[in-house]
Amino acid sequence: MIERRRGLTILSHAILLTGVAIVAFPLYLTLIASTQSAEQIAQSTPMSLWPGGHALETYRTALFGGATSAGTKIPGAASMMWVSLVSALIIAIGKIAISMLSAFALVYFRFPFRNVVFWMIFVTLMLPVEVRIGPTYEVVAGLGMLNSYAGLTVPLIASATATFLFRQFFLTVPDELVEAARVDGAGPMRFFKDILLPLSTTSIAALFVIQFIYGWNQYLWPLLMTTNEEMYPVVMGIKRLIGGESFTEWNVVMATAILAMLPPALVVMLMQKWFVKGLVDVEK
Repeated sequence: MIERRRGLTILSHAILLTGVAIVAFPLYLTLIASTQSAEQIAQSTPMSLWPGGHALETYRTALFGGATSAGTKIPGAASMMWVSLVSALIIAIGKIAISMLSAFALVYFRFPFRNVVFWMIFVTLMLPVEVRIGPTYEVVAGLGMLNSYAGLTVPLIASATATFLFRQFFLTVPDELVEAARVDGAGPMRFFKDILLPLSTTSIAALFVIQFIYGWNQYLWPLLMTTNEEMYPVVMGIKRLIGGESFTEWNVVMATAILAMLPPALVVMLMQKWFVKGLVDVEK
């Protein structure tokens, strides 16, 4: 039996609350700054920690763009968020689809050097995009995929981690299901669609959350791939707002940062139950 001590309970809660405050304070500061004017942020040292009265105006400018009171032209975040959303969805769905099919082939098909192929896939974990970014850029540019969704997403779709996780999950599927499907005359793709796909729902949900956030937060690869402002993702848009002019509209920068955080946060909140369950099922 674990003995409860009031002093230790208070201390543990105090440590947890302190940790939450440290993590949440930058977010609170960003939110407060987005409700003030650029002049208020620049003139007050330190910045006021109370909400201002310019939230509606600031978020309208951040979302749809336009000229500010200081004469700075702000590009709208709406189009950049759309680019980020499409790219994140293509990356997440593409990674899951390719990883499931590759794991399915590695587990249920017999072909020469099957284990060698698996380890070749697994070794690519040591070769992320940042390591091979030069040759990858040369190939993509040679194929004419600059400033396109294909160029933003195709080099990032393959995932050795997701392949490994699906392979480990497929290995736990009882052989009786395979035999039953074979007796019923089900082909490989029907077995994959009718049995493996429903069984993998929680794993798919967990990986979708991880890969969506991964795709949404991409910065280095889009920085090389895009020269057209219409194809800039929102993460690049935030960087462009900082130091791009003689006077930085920090309220608009903070509002754009808040808007950029909303879709990933919404995905995590809506799929939290499936995300946790998927991680637990994968561990099992």
